[in-house]
Amino acid sequence: MFISKTILPAVVALGLGLALAPAAAAETHSHHGASATAKLTLDHGKKWQTDAALRRGMGEIRSAMAQSLEPIHKGAFTPAQYDALAMRIQGQLDDVVRNCKLPEAADQQLHVVLEQIIDGVAGMKAATARDKGAVKIVQALGQYGKYFDHAGWQPLQH
Repeated sequence: MFISKTILPAVVALGLGLALAPAAAAETHSHHGASATAKLTLDHGKKWQTDAALRRGMGEIRSAMAQSLEPIHKGAFTPAQYDALAMRIQGQLDDVVRNCKLPEAADQQLHVVLEQIIDGVAGMKAATARDKGAVKIVQALGQYGKYFDHAGWQPLQH
């Protein structure tokens, strides 16, 4: 599977709470032909295919963010809550990496979205401006919905 070979080191690093995870994600992607600055594109005008593991994981990430947005917006989300949310999303990323099996072209596009989510998770674990990490994840979820075929997907309003 392409995801596990290219993103797993960054996902594992994030799971361990290492500060270098975003750099590792970018480095990992560049070795596989994708870069941290890659742009999302459609598949000849169509959304990229998904599989059940990806839809399940992204749905769970969306659900976790949806449940947390109101207290985040109100400034009432505590550092412990950000840490718990980051761990919950990290668990879903780990599951996607282990179980998602997409064709290489779709996988490379997915890397762009997952990299944004990885960066958002790192941001939510940071000492300050944790809300910026949450915003990055919400934005990545919006991009996922624009570029990937996930029936019934609704972007989050933030």
